[in-house]
Amino acid sequence: MSPYPIAQIKNKKILVIGDMMLDRYWFGEVDRISPEAPVPVVRVVKKEDRLGGAANVARNVLSLGGQATLLGVIGVDEGGERLQSLCDDMGINAVLSLDQHINTTLKMRILGRKQQMLRVDFEHSPTDHSLRSVYQHLVDLIAEHDILVLSDYAKGVLRDIRSMIALANQHQVPVLVDPKGTDYSLYRYASLLTPNQLELTQAVGTWKDEEGLVQKAQALREKLALEALLVTRSEKGMTLFAADGVHHVNAEAKEVFDVSGAGDTVLATMAVTRAAGMRWSESIKWANKAGGIVVGKLGTSIVSAEELL
Repeated sequence: MSPYPIAQIKNKKILVIGDMMLDRYWFGEVDRISPEAPVPVVRVVKKEDRLGGAANVARNVLSLGGQATLLGVIGVDEGGERLQSLCDDMGINAVLSLDQHINTTLKMRILGRKQQMLRVDFEHSPTDHSLRSVYQHLVDLIAEHDILVLSDYAKGVLRDIRSMIALANQHQVPVLVDPKGTDYSLYRYASLLTPNQLELTQAVGTWKDEEGLVQKAQALREKLALEALLVTRSEKGMTLFAADGVHHVNAEAKEVFDVSGAGDTVLATMAVTRAAGMRWSESIKWANKAGGIVVGKLGTSIVSAEELL
């Protein structure tokens, strides 16, 4: 495996756009059942906020040694202020559009003895005005960056993703996309898509064996004019489909504790290594290693360059 290109990565600028969220964790102890209903009582002893969604991709870009600019939409609320503050603290250049008509997407998880007991989601679709603002920021910033990453969590920020990809192509900036939904024609002319196995099945249907997977994946890659298609396959590892063939790496995780945000880490690792000049077939080896590390951590987490080295 080629050495991790930390010296090259530190000068690379990654522009991340997508659905941002604040991941809020309440940790507690559980020692009794509620007298009001047959549910456990969690006595909260610790609270923690983390960047989620596209913001977690930017957070991983930074921890992996790159420079991150983040575009997205937040509400004018406590969640938005907290998300902006976390970005500032971490050194992420967050250019956020404020939307007075929505609340910032928030996922609140309540954990008892490190086991998730409940998750509560608060989310709203951004308004057209805020989406136009995001696109204008992209127009202003695209030429200054080496890679464009589009993190689609189906919350609405990437509604005009076709135009974003087209703009990046005009500037010859590679585009990496974490897709959602079943209509992958939205991502035509991107450089790389990174669906997990379930997401790919939803887009192209099921397959019986490895040969069937190769046929469907390569057909999709050619149809969408992609450079490569990376399918993350949980315990089976990752498989990259490209014009020069199929490249597979086995999973490295010794113990899977929490898969939250693992796709963000994989996407960020592919972005920084590709920006540093690695071939796709080499980038996936580092993405696989990073993914194996992050699933051993609790909650939405990051992997550092030091951990990879």
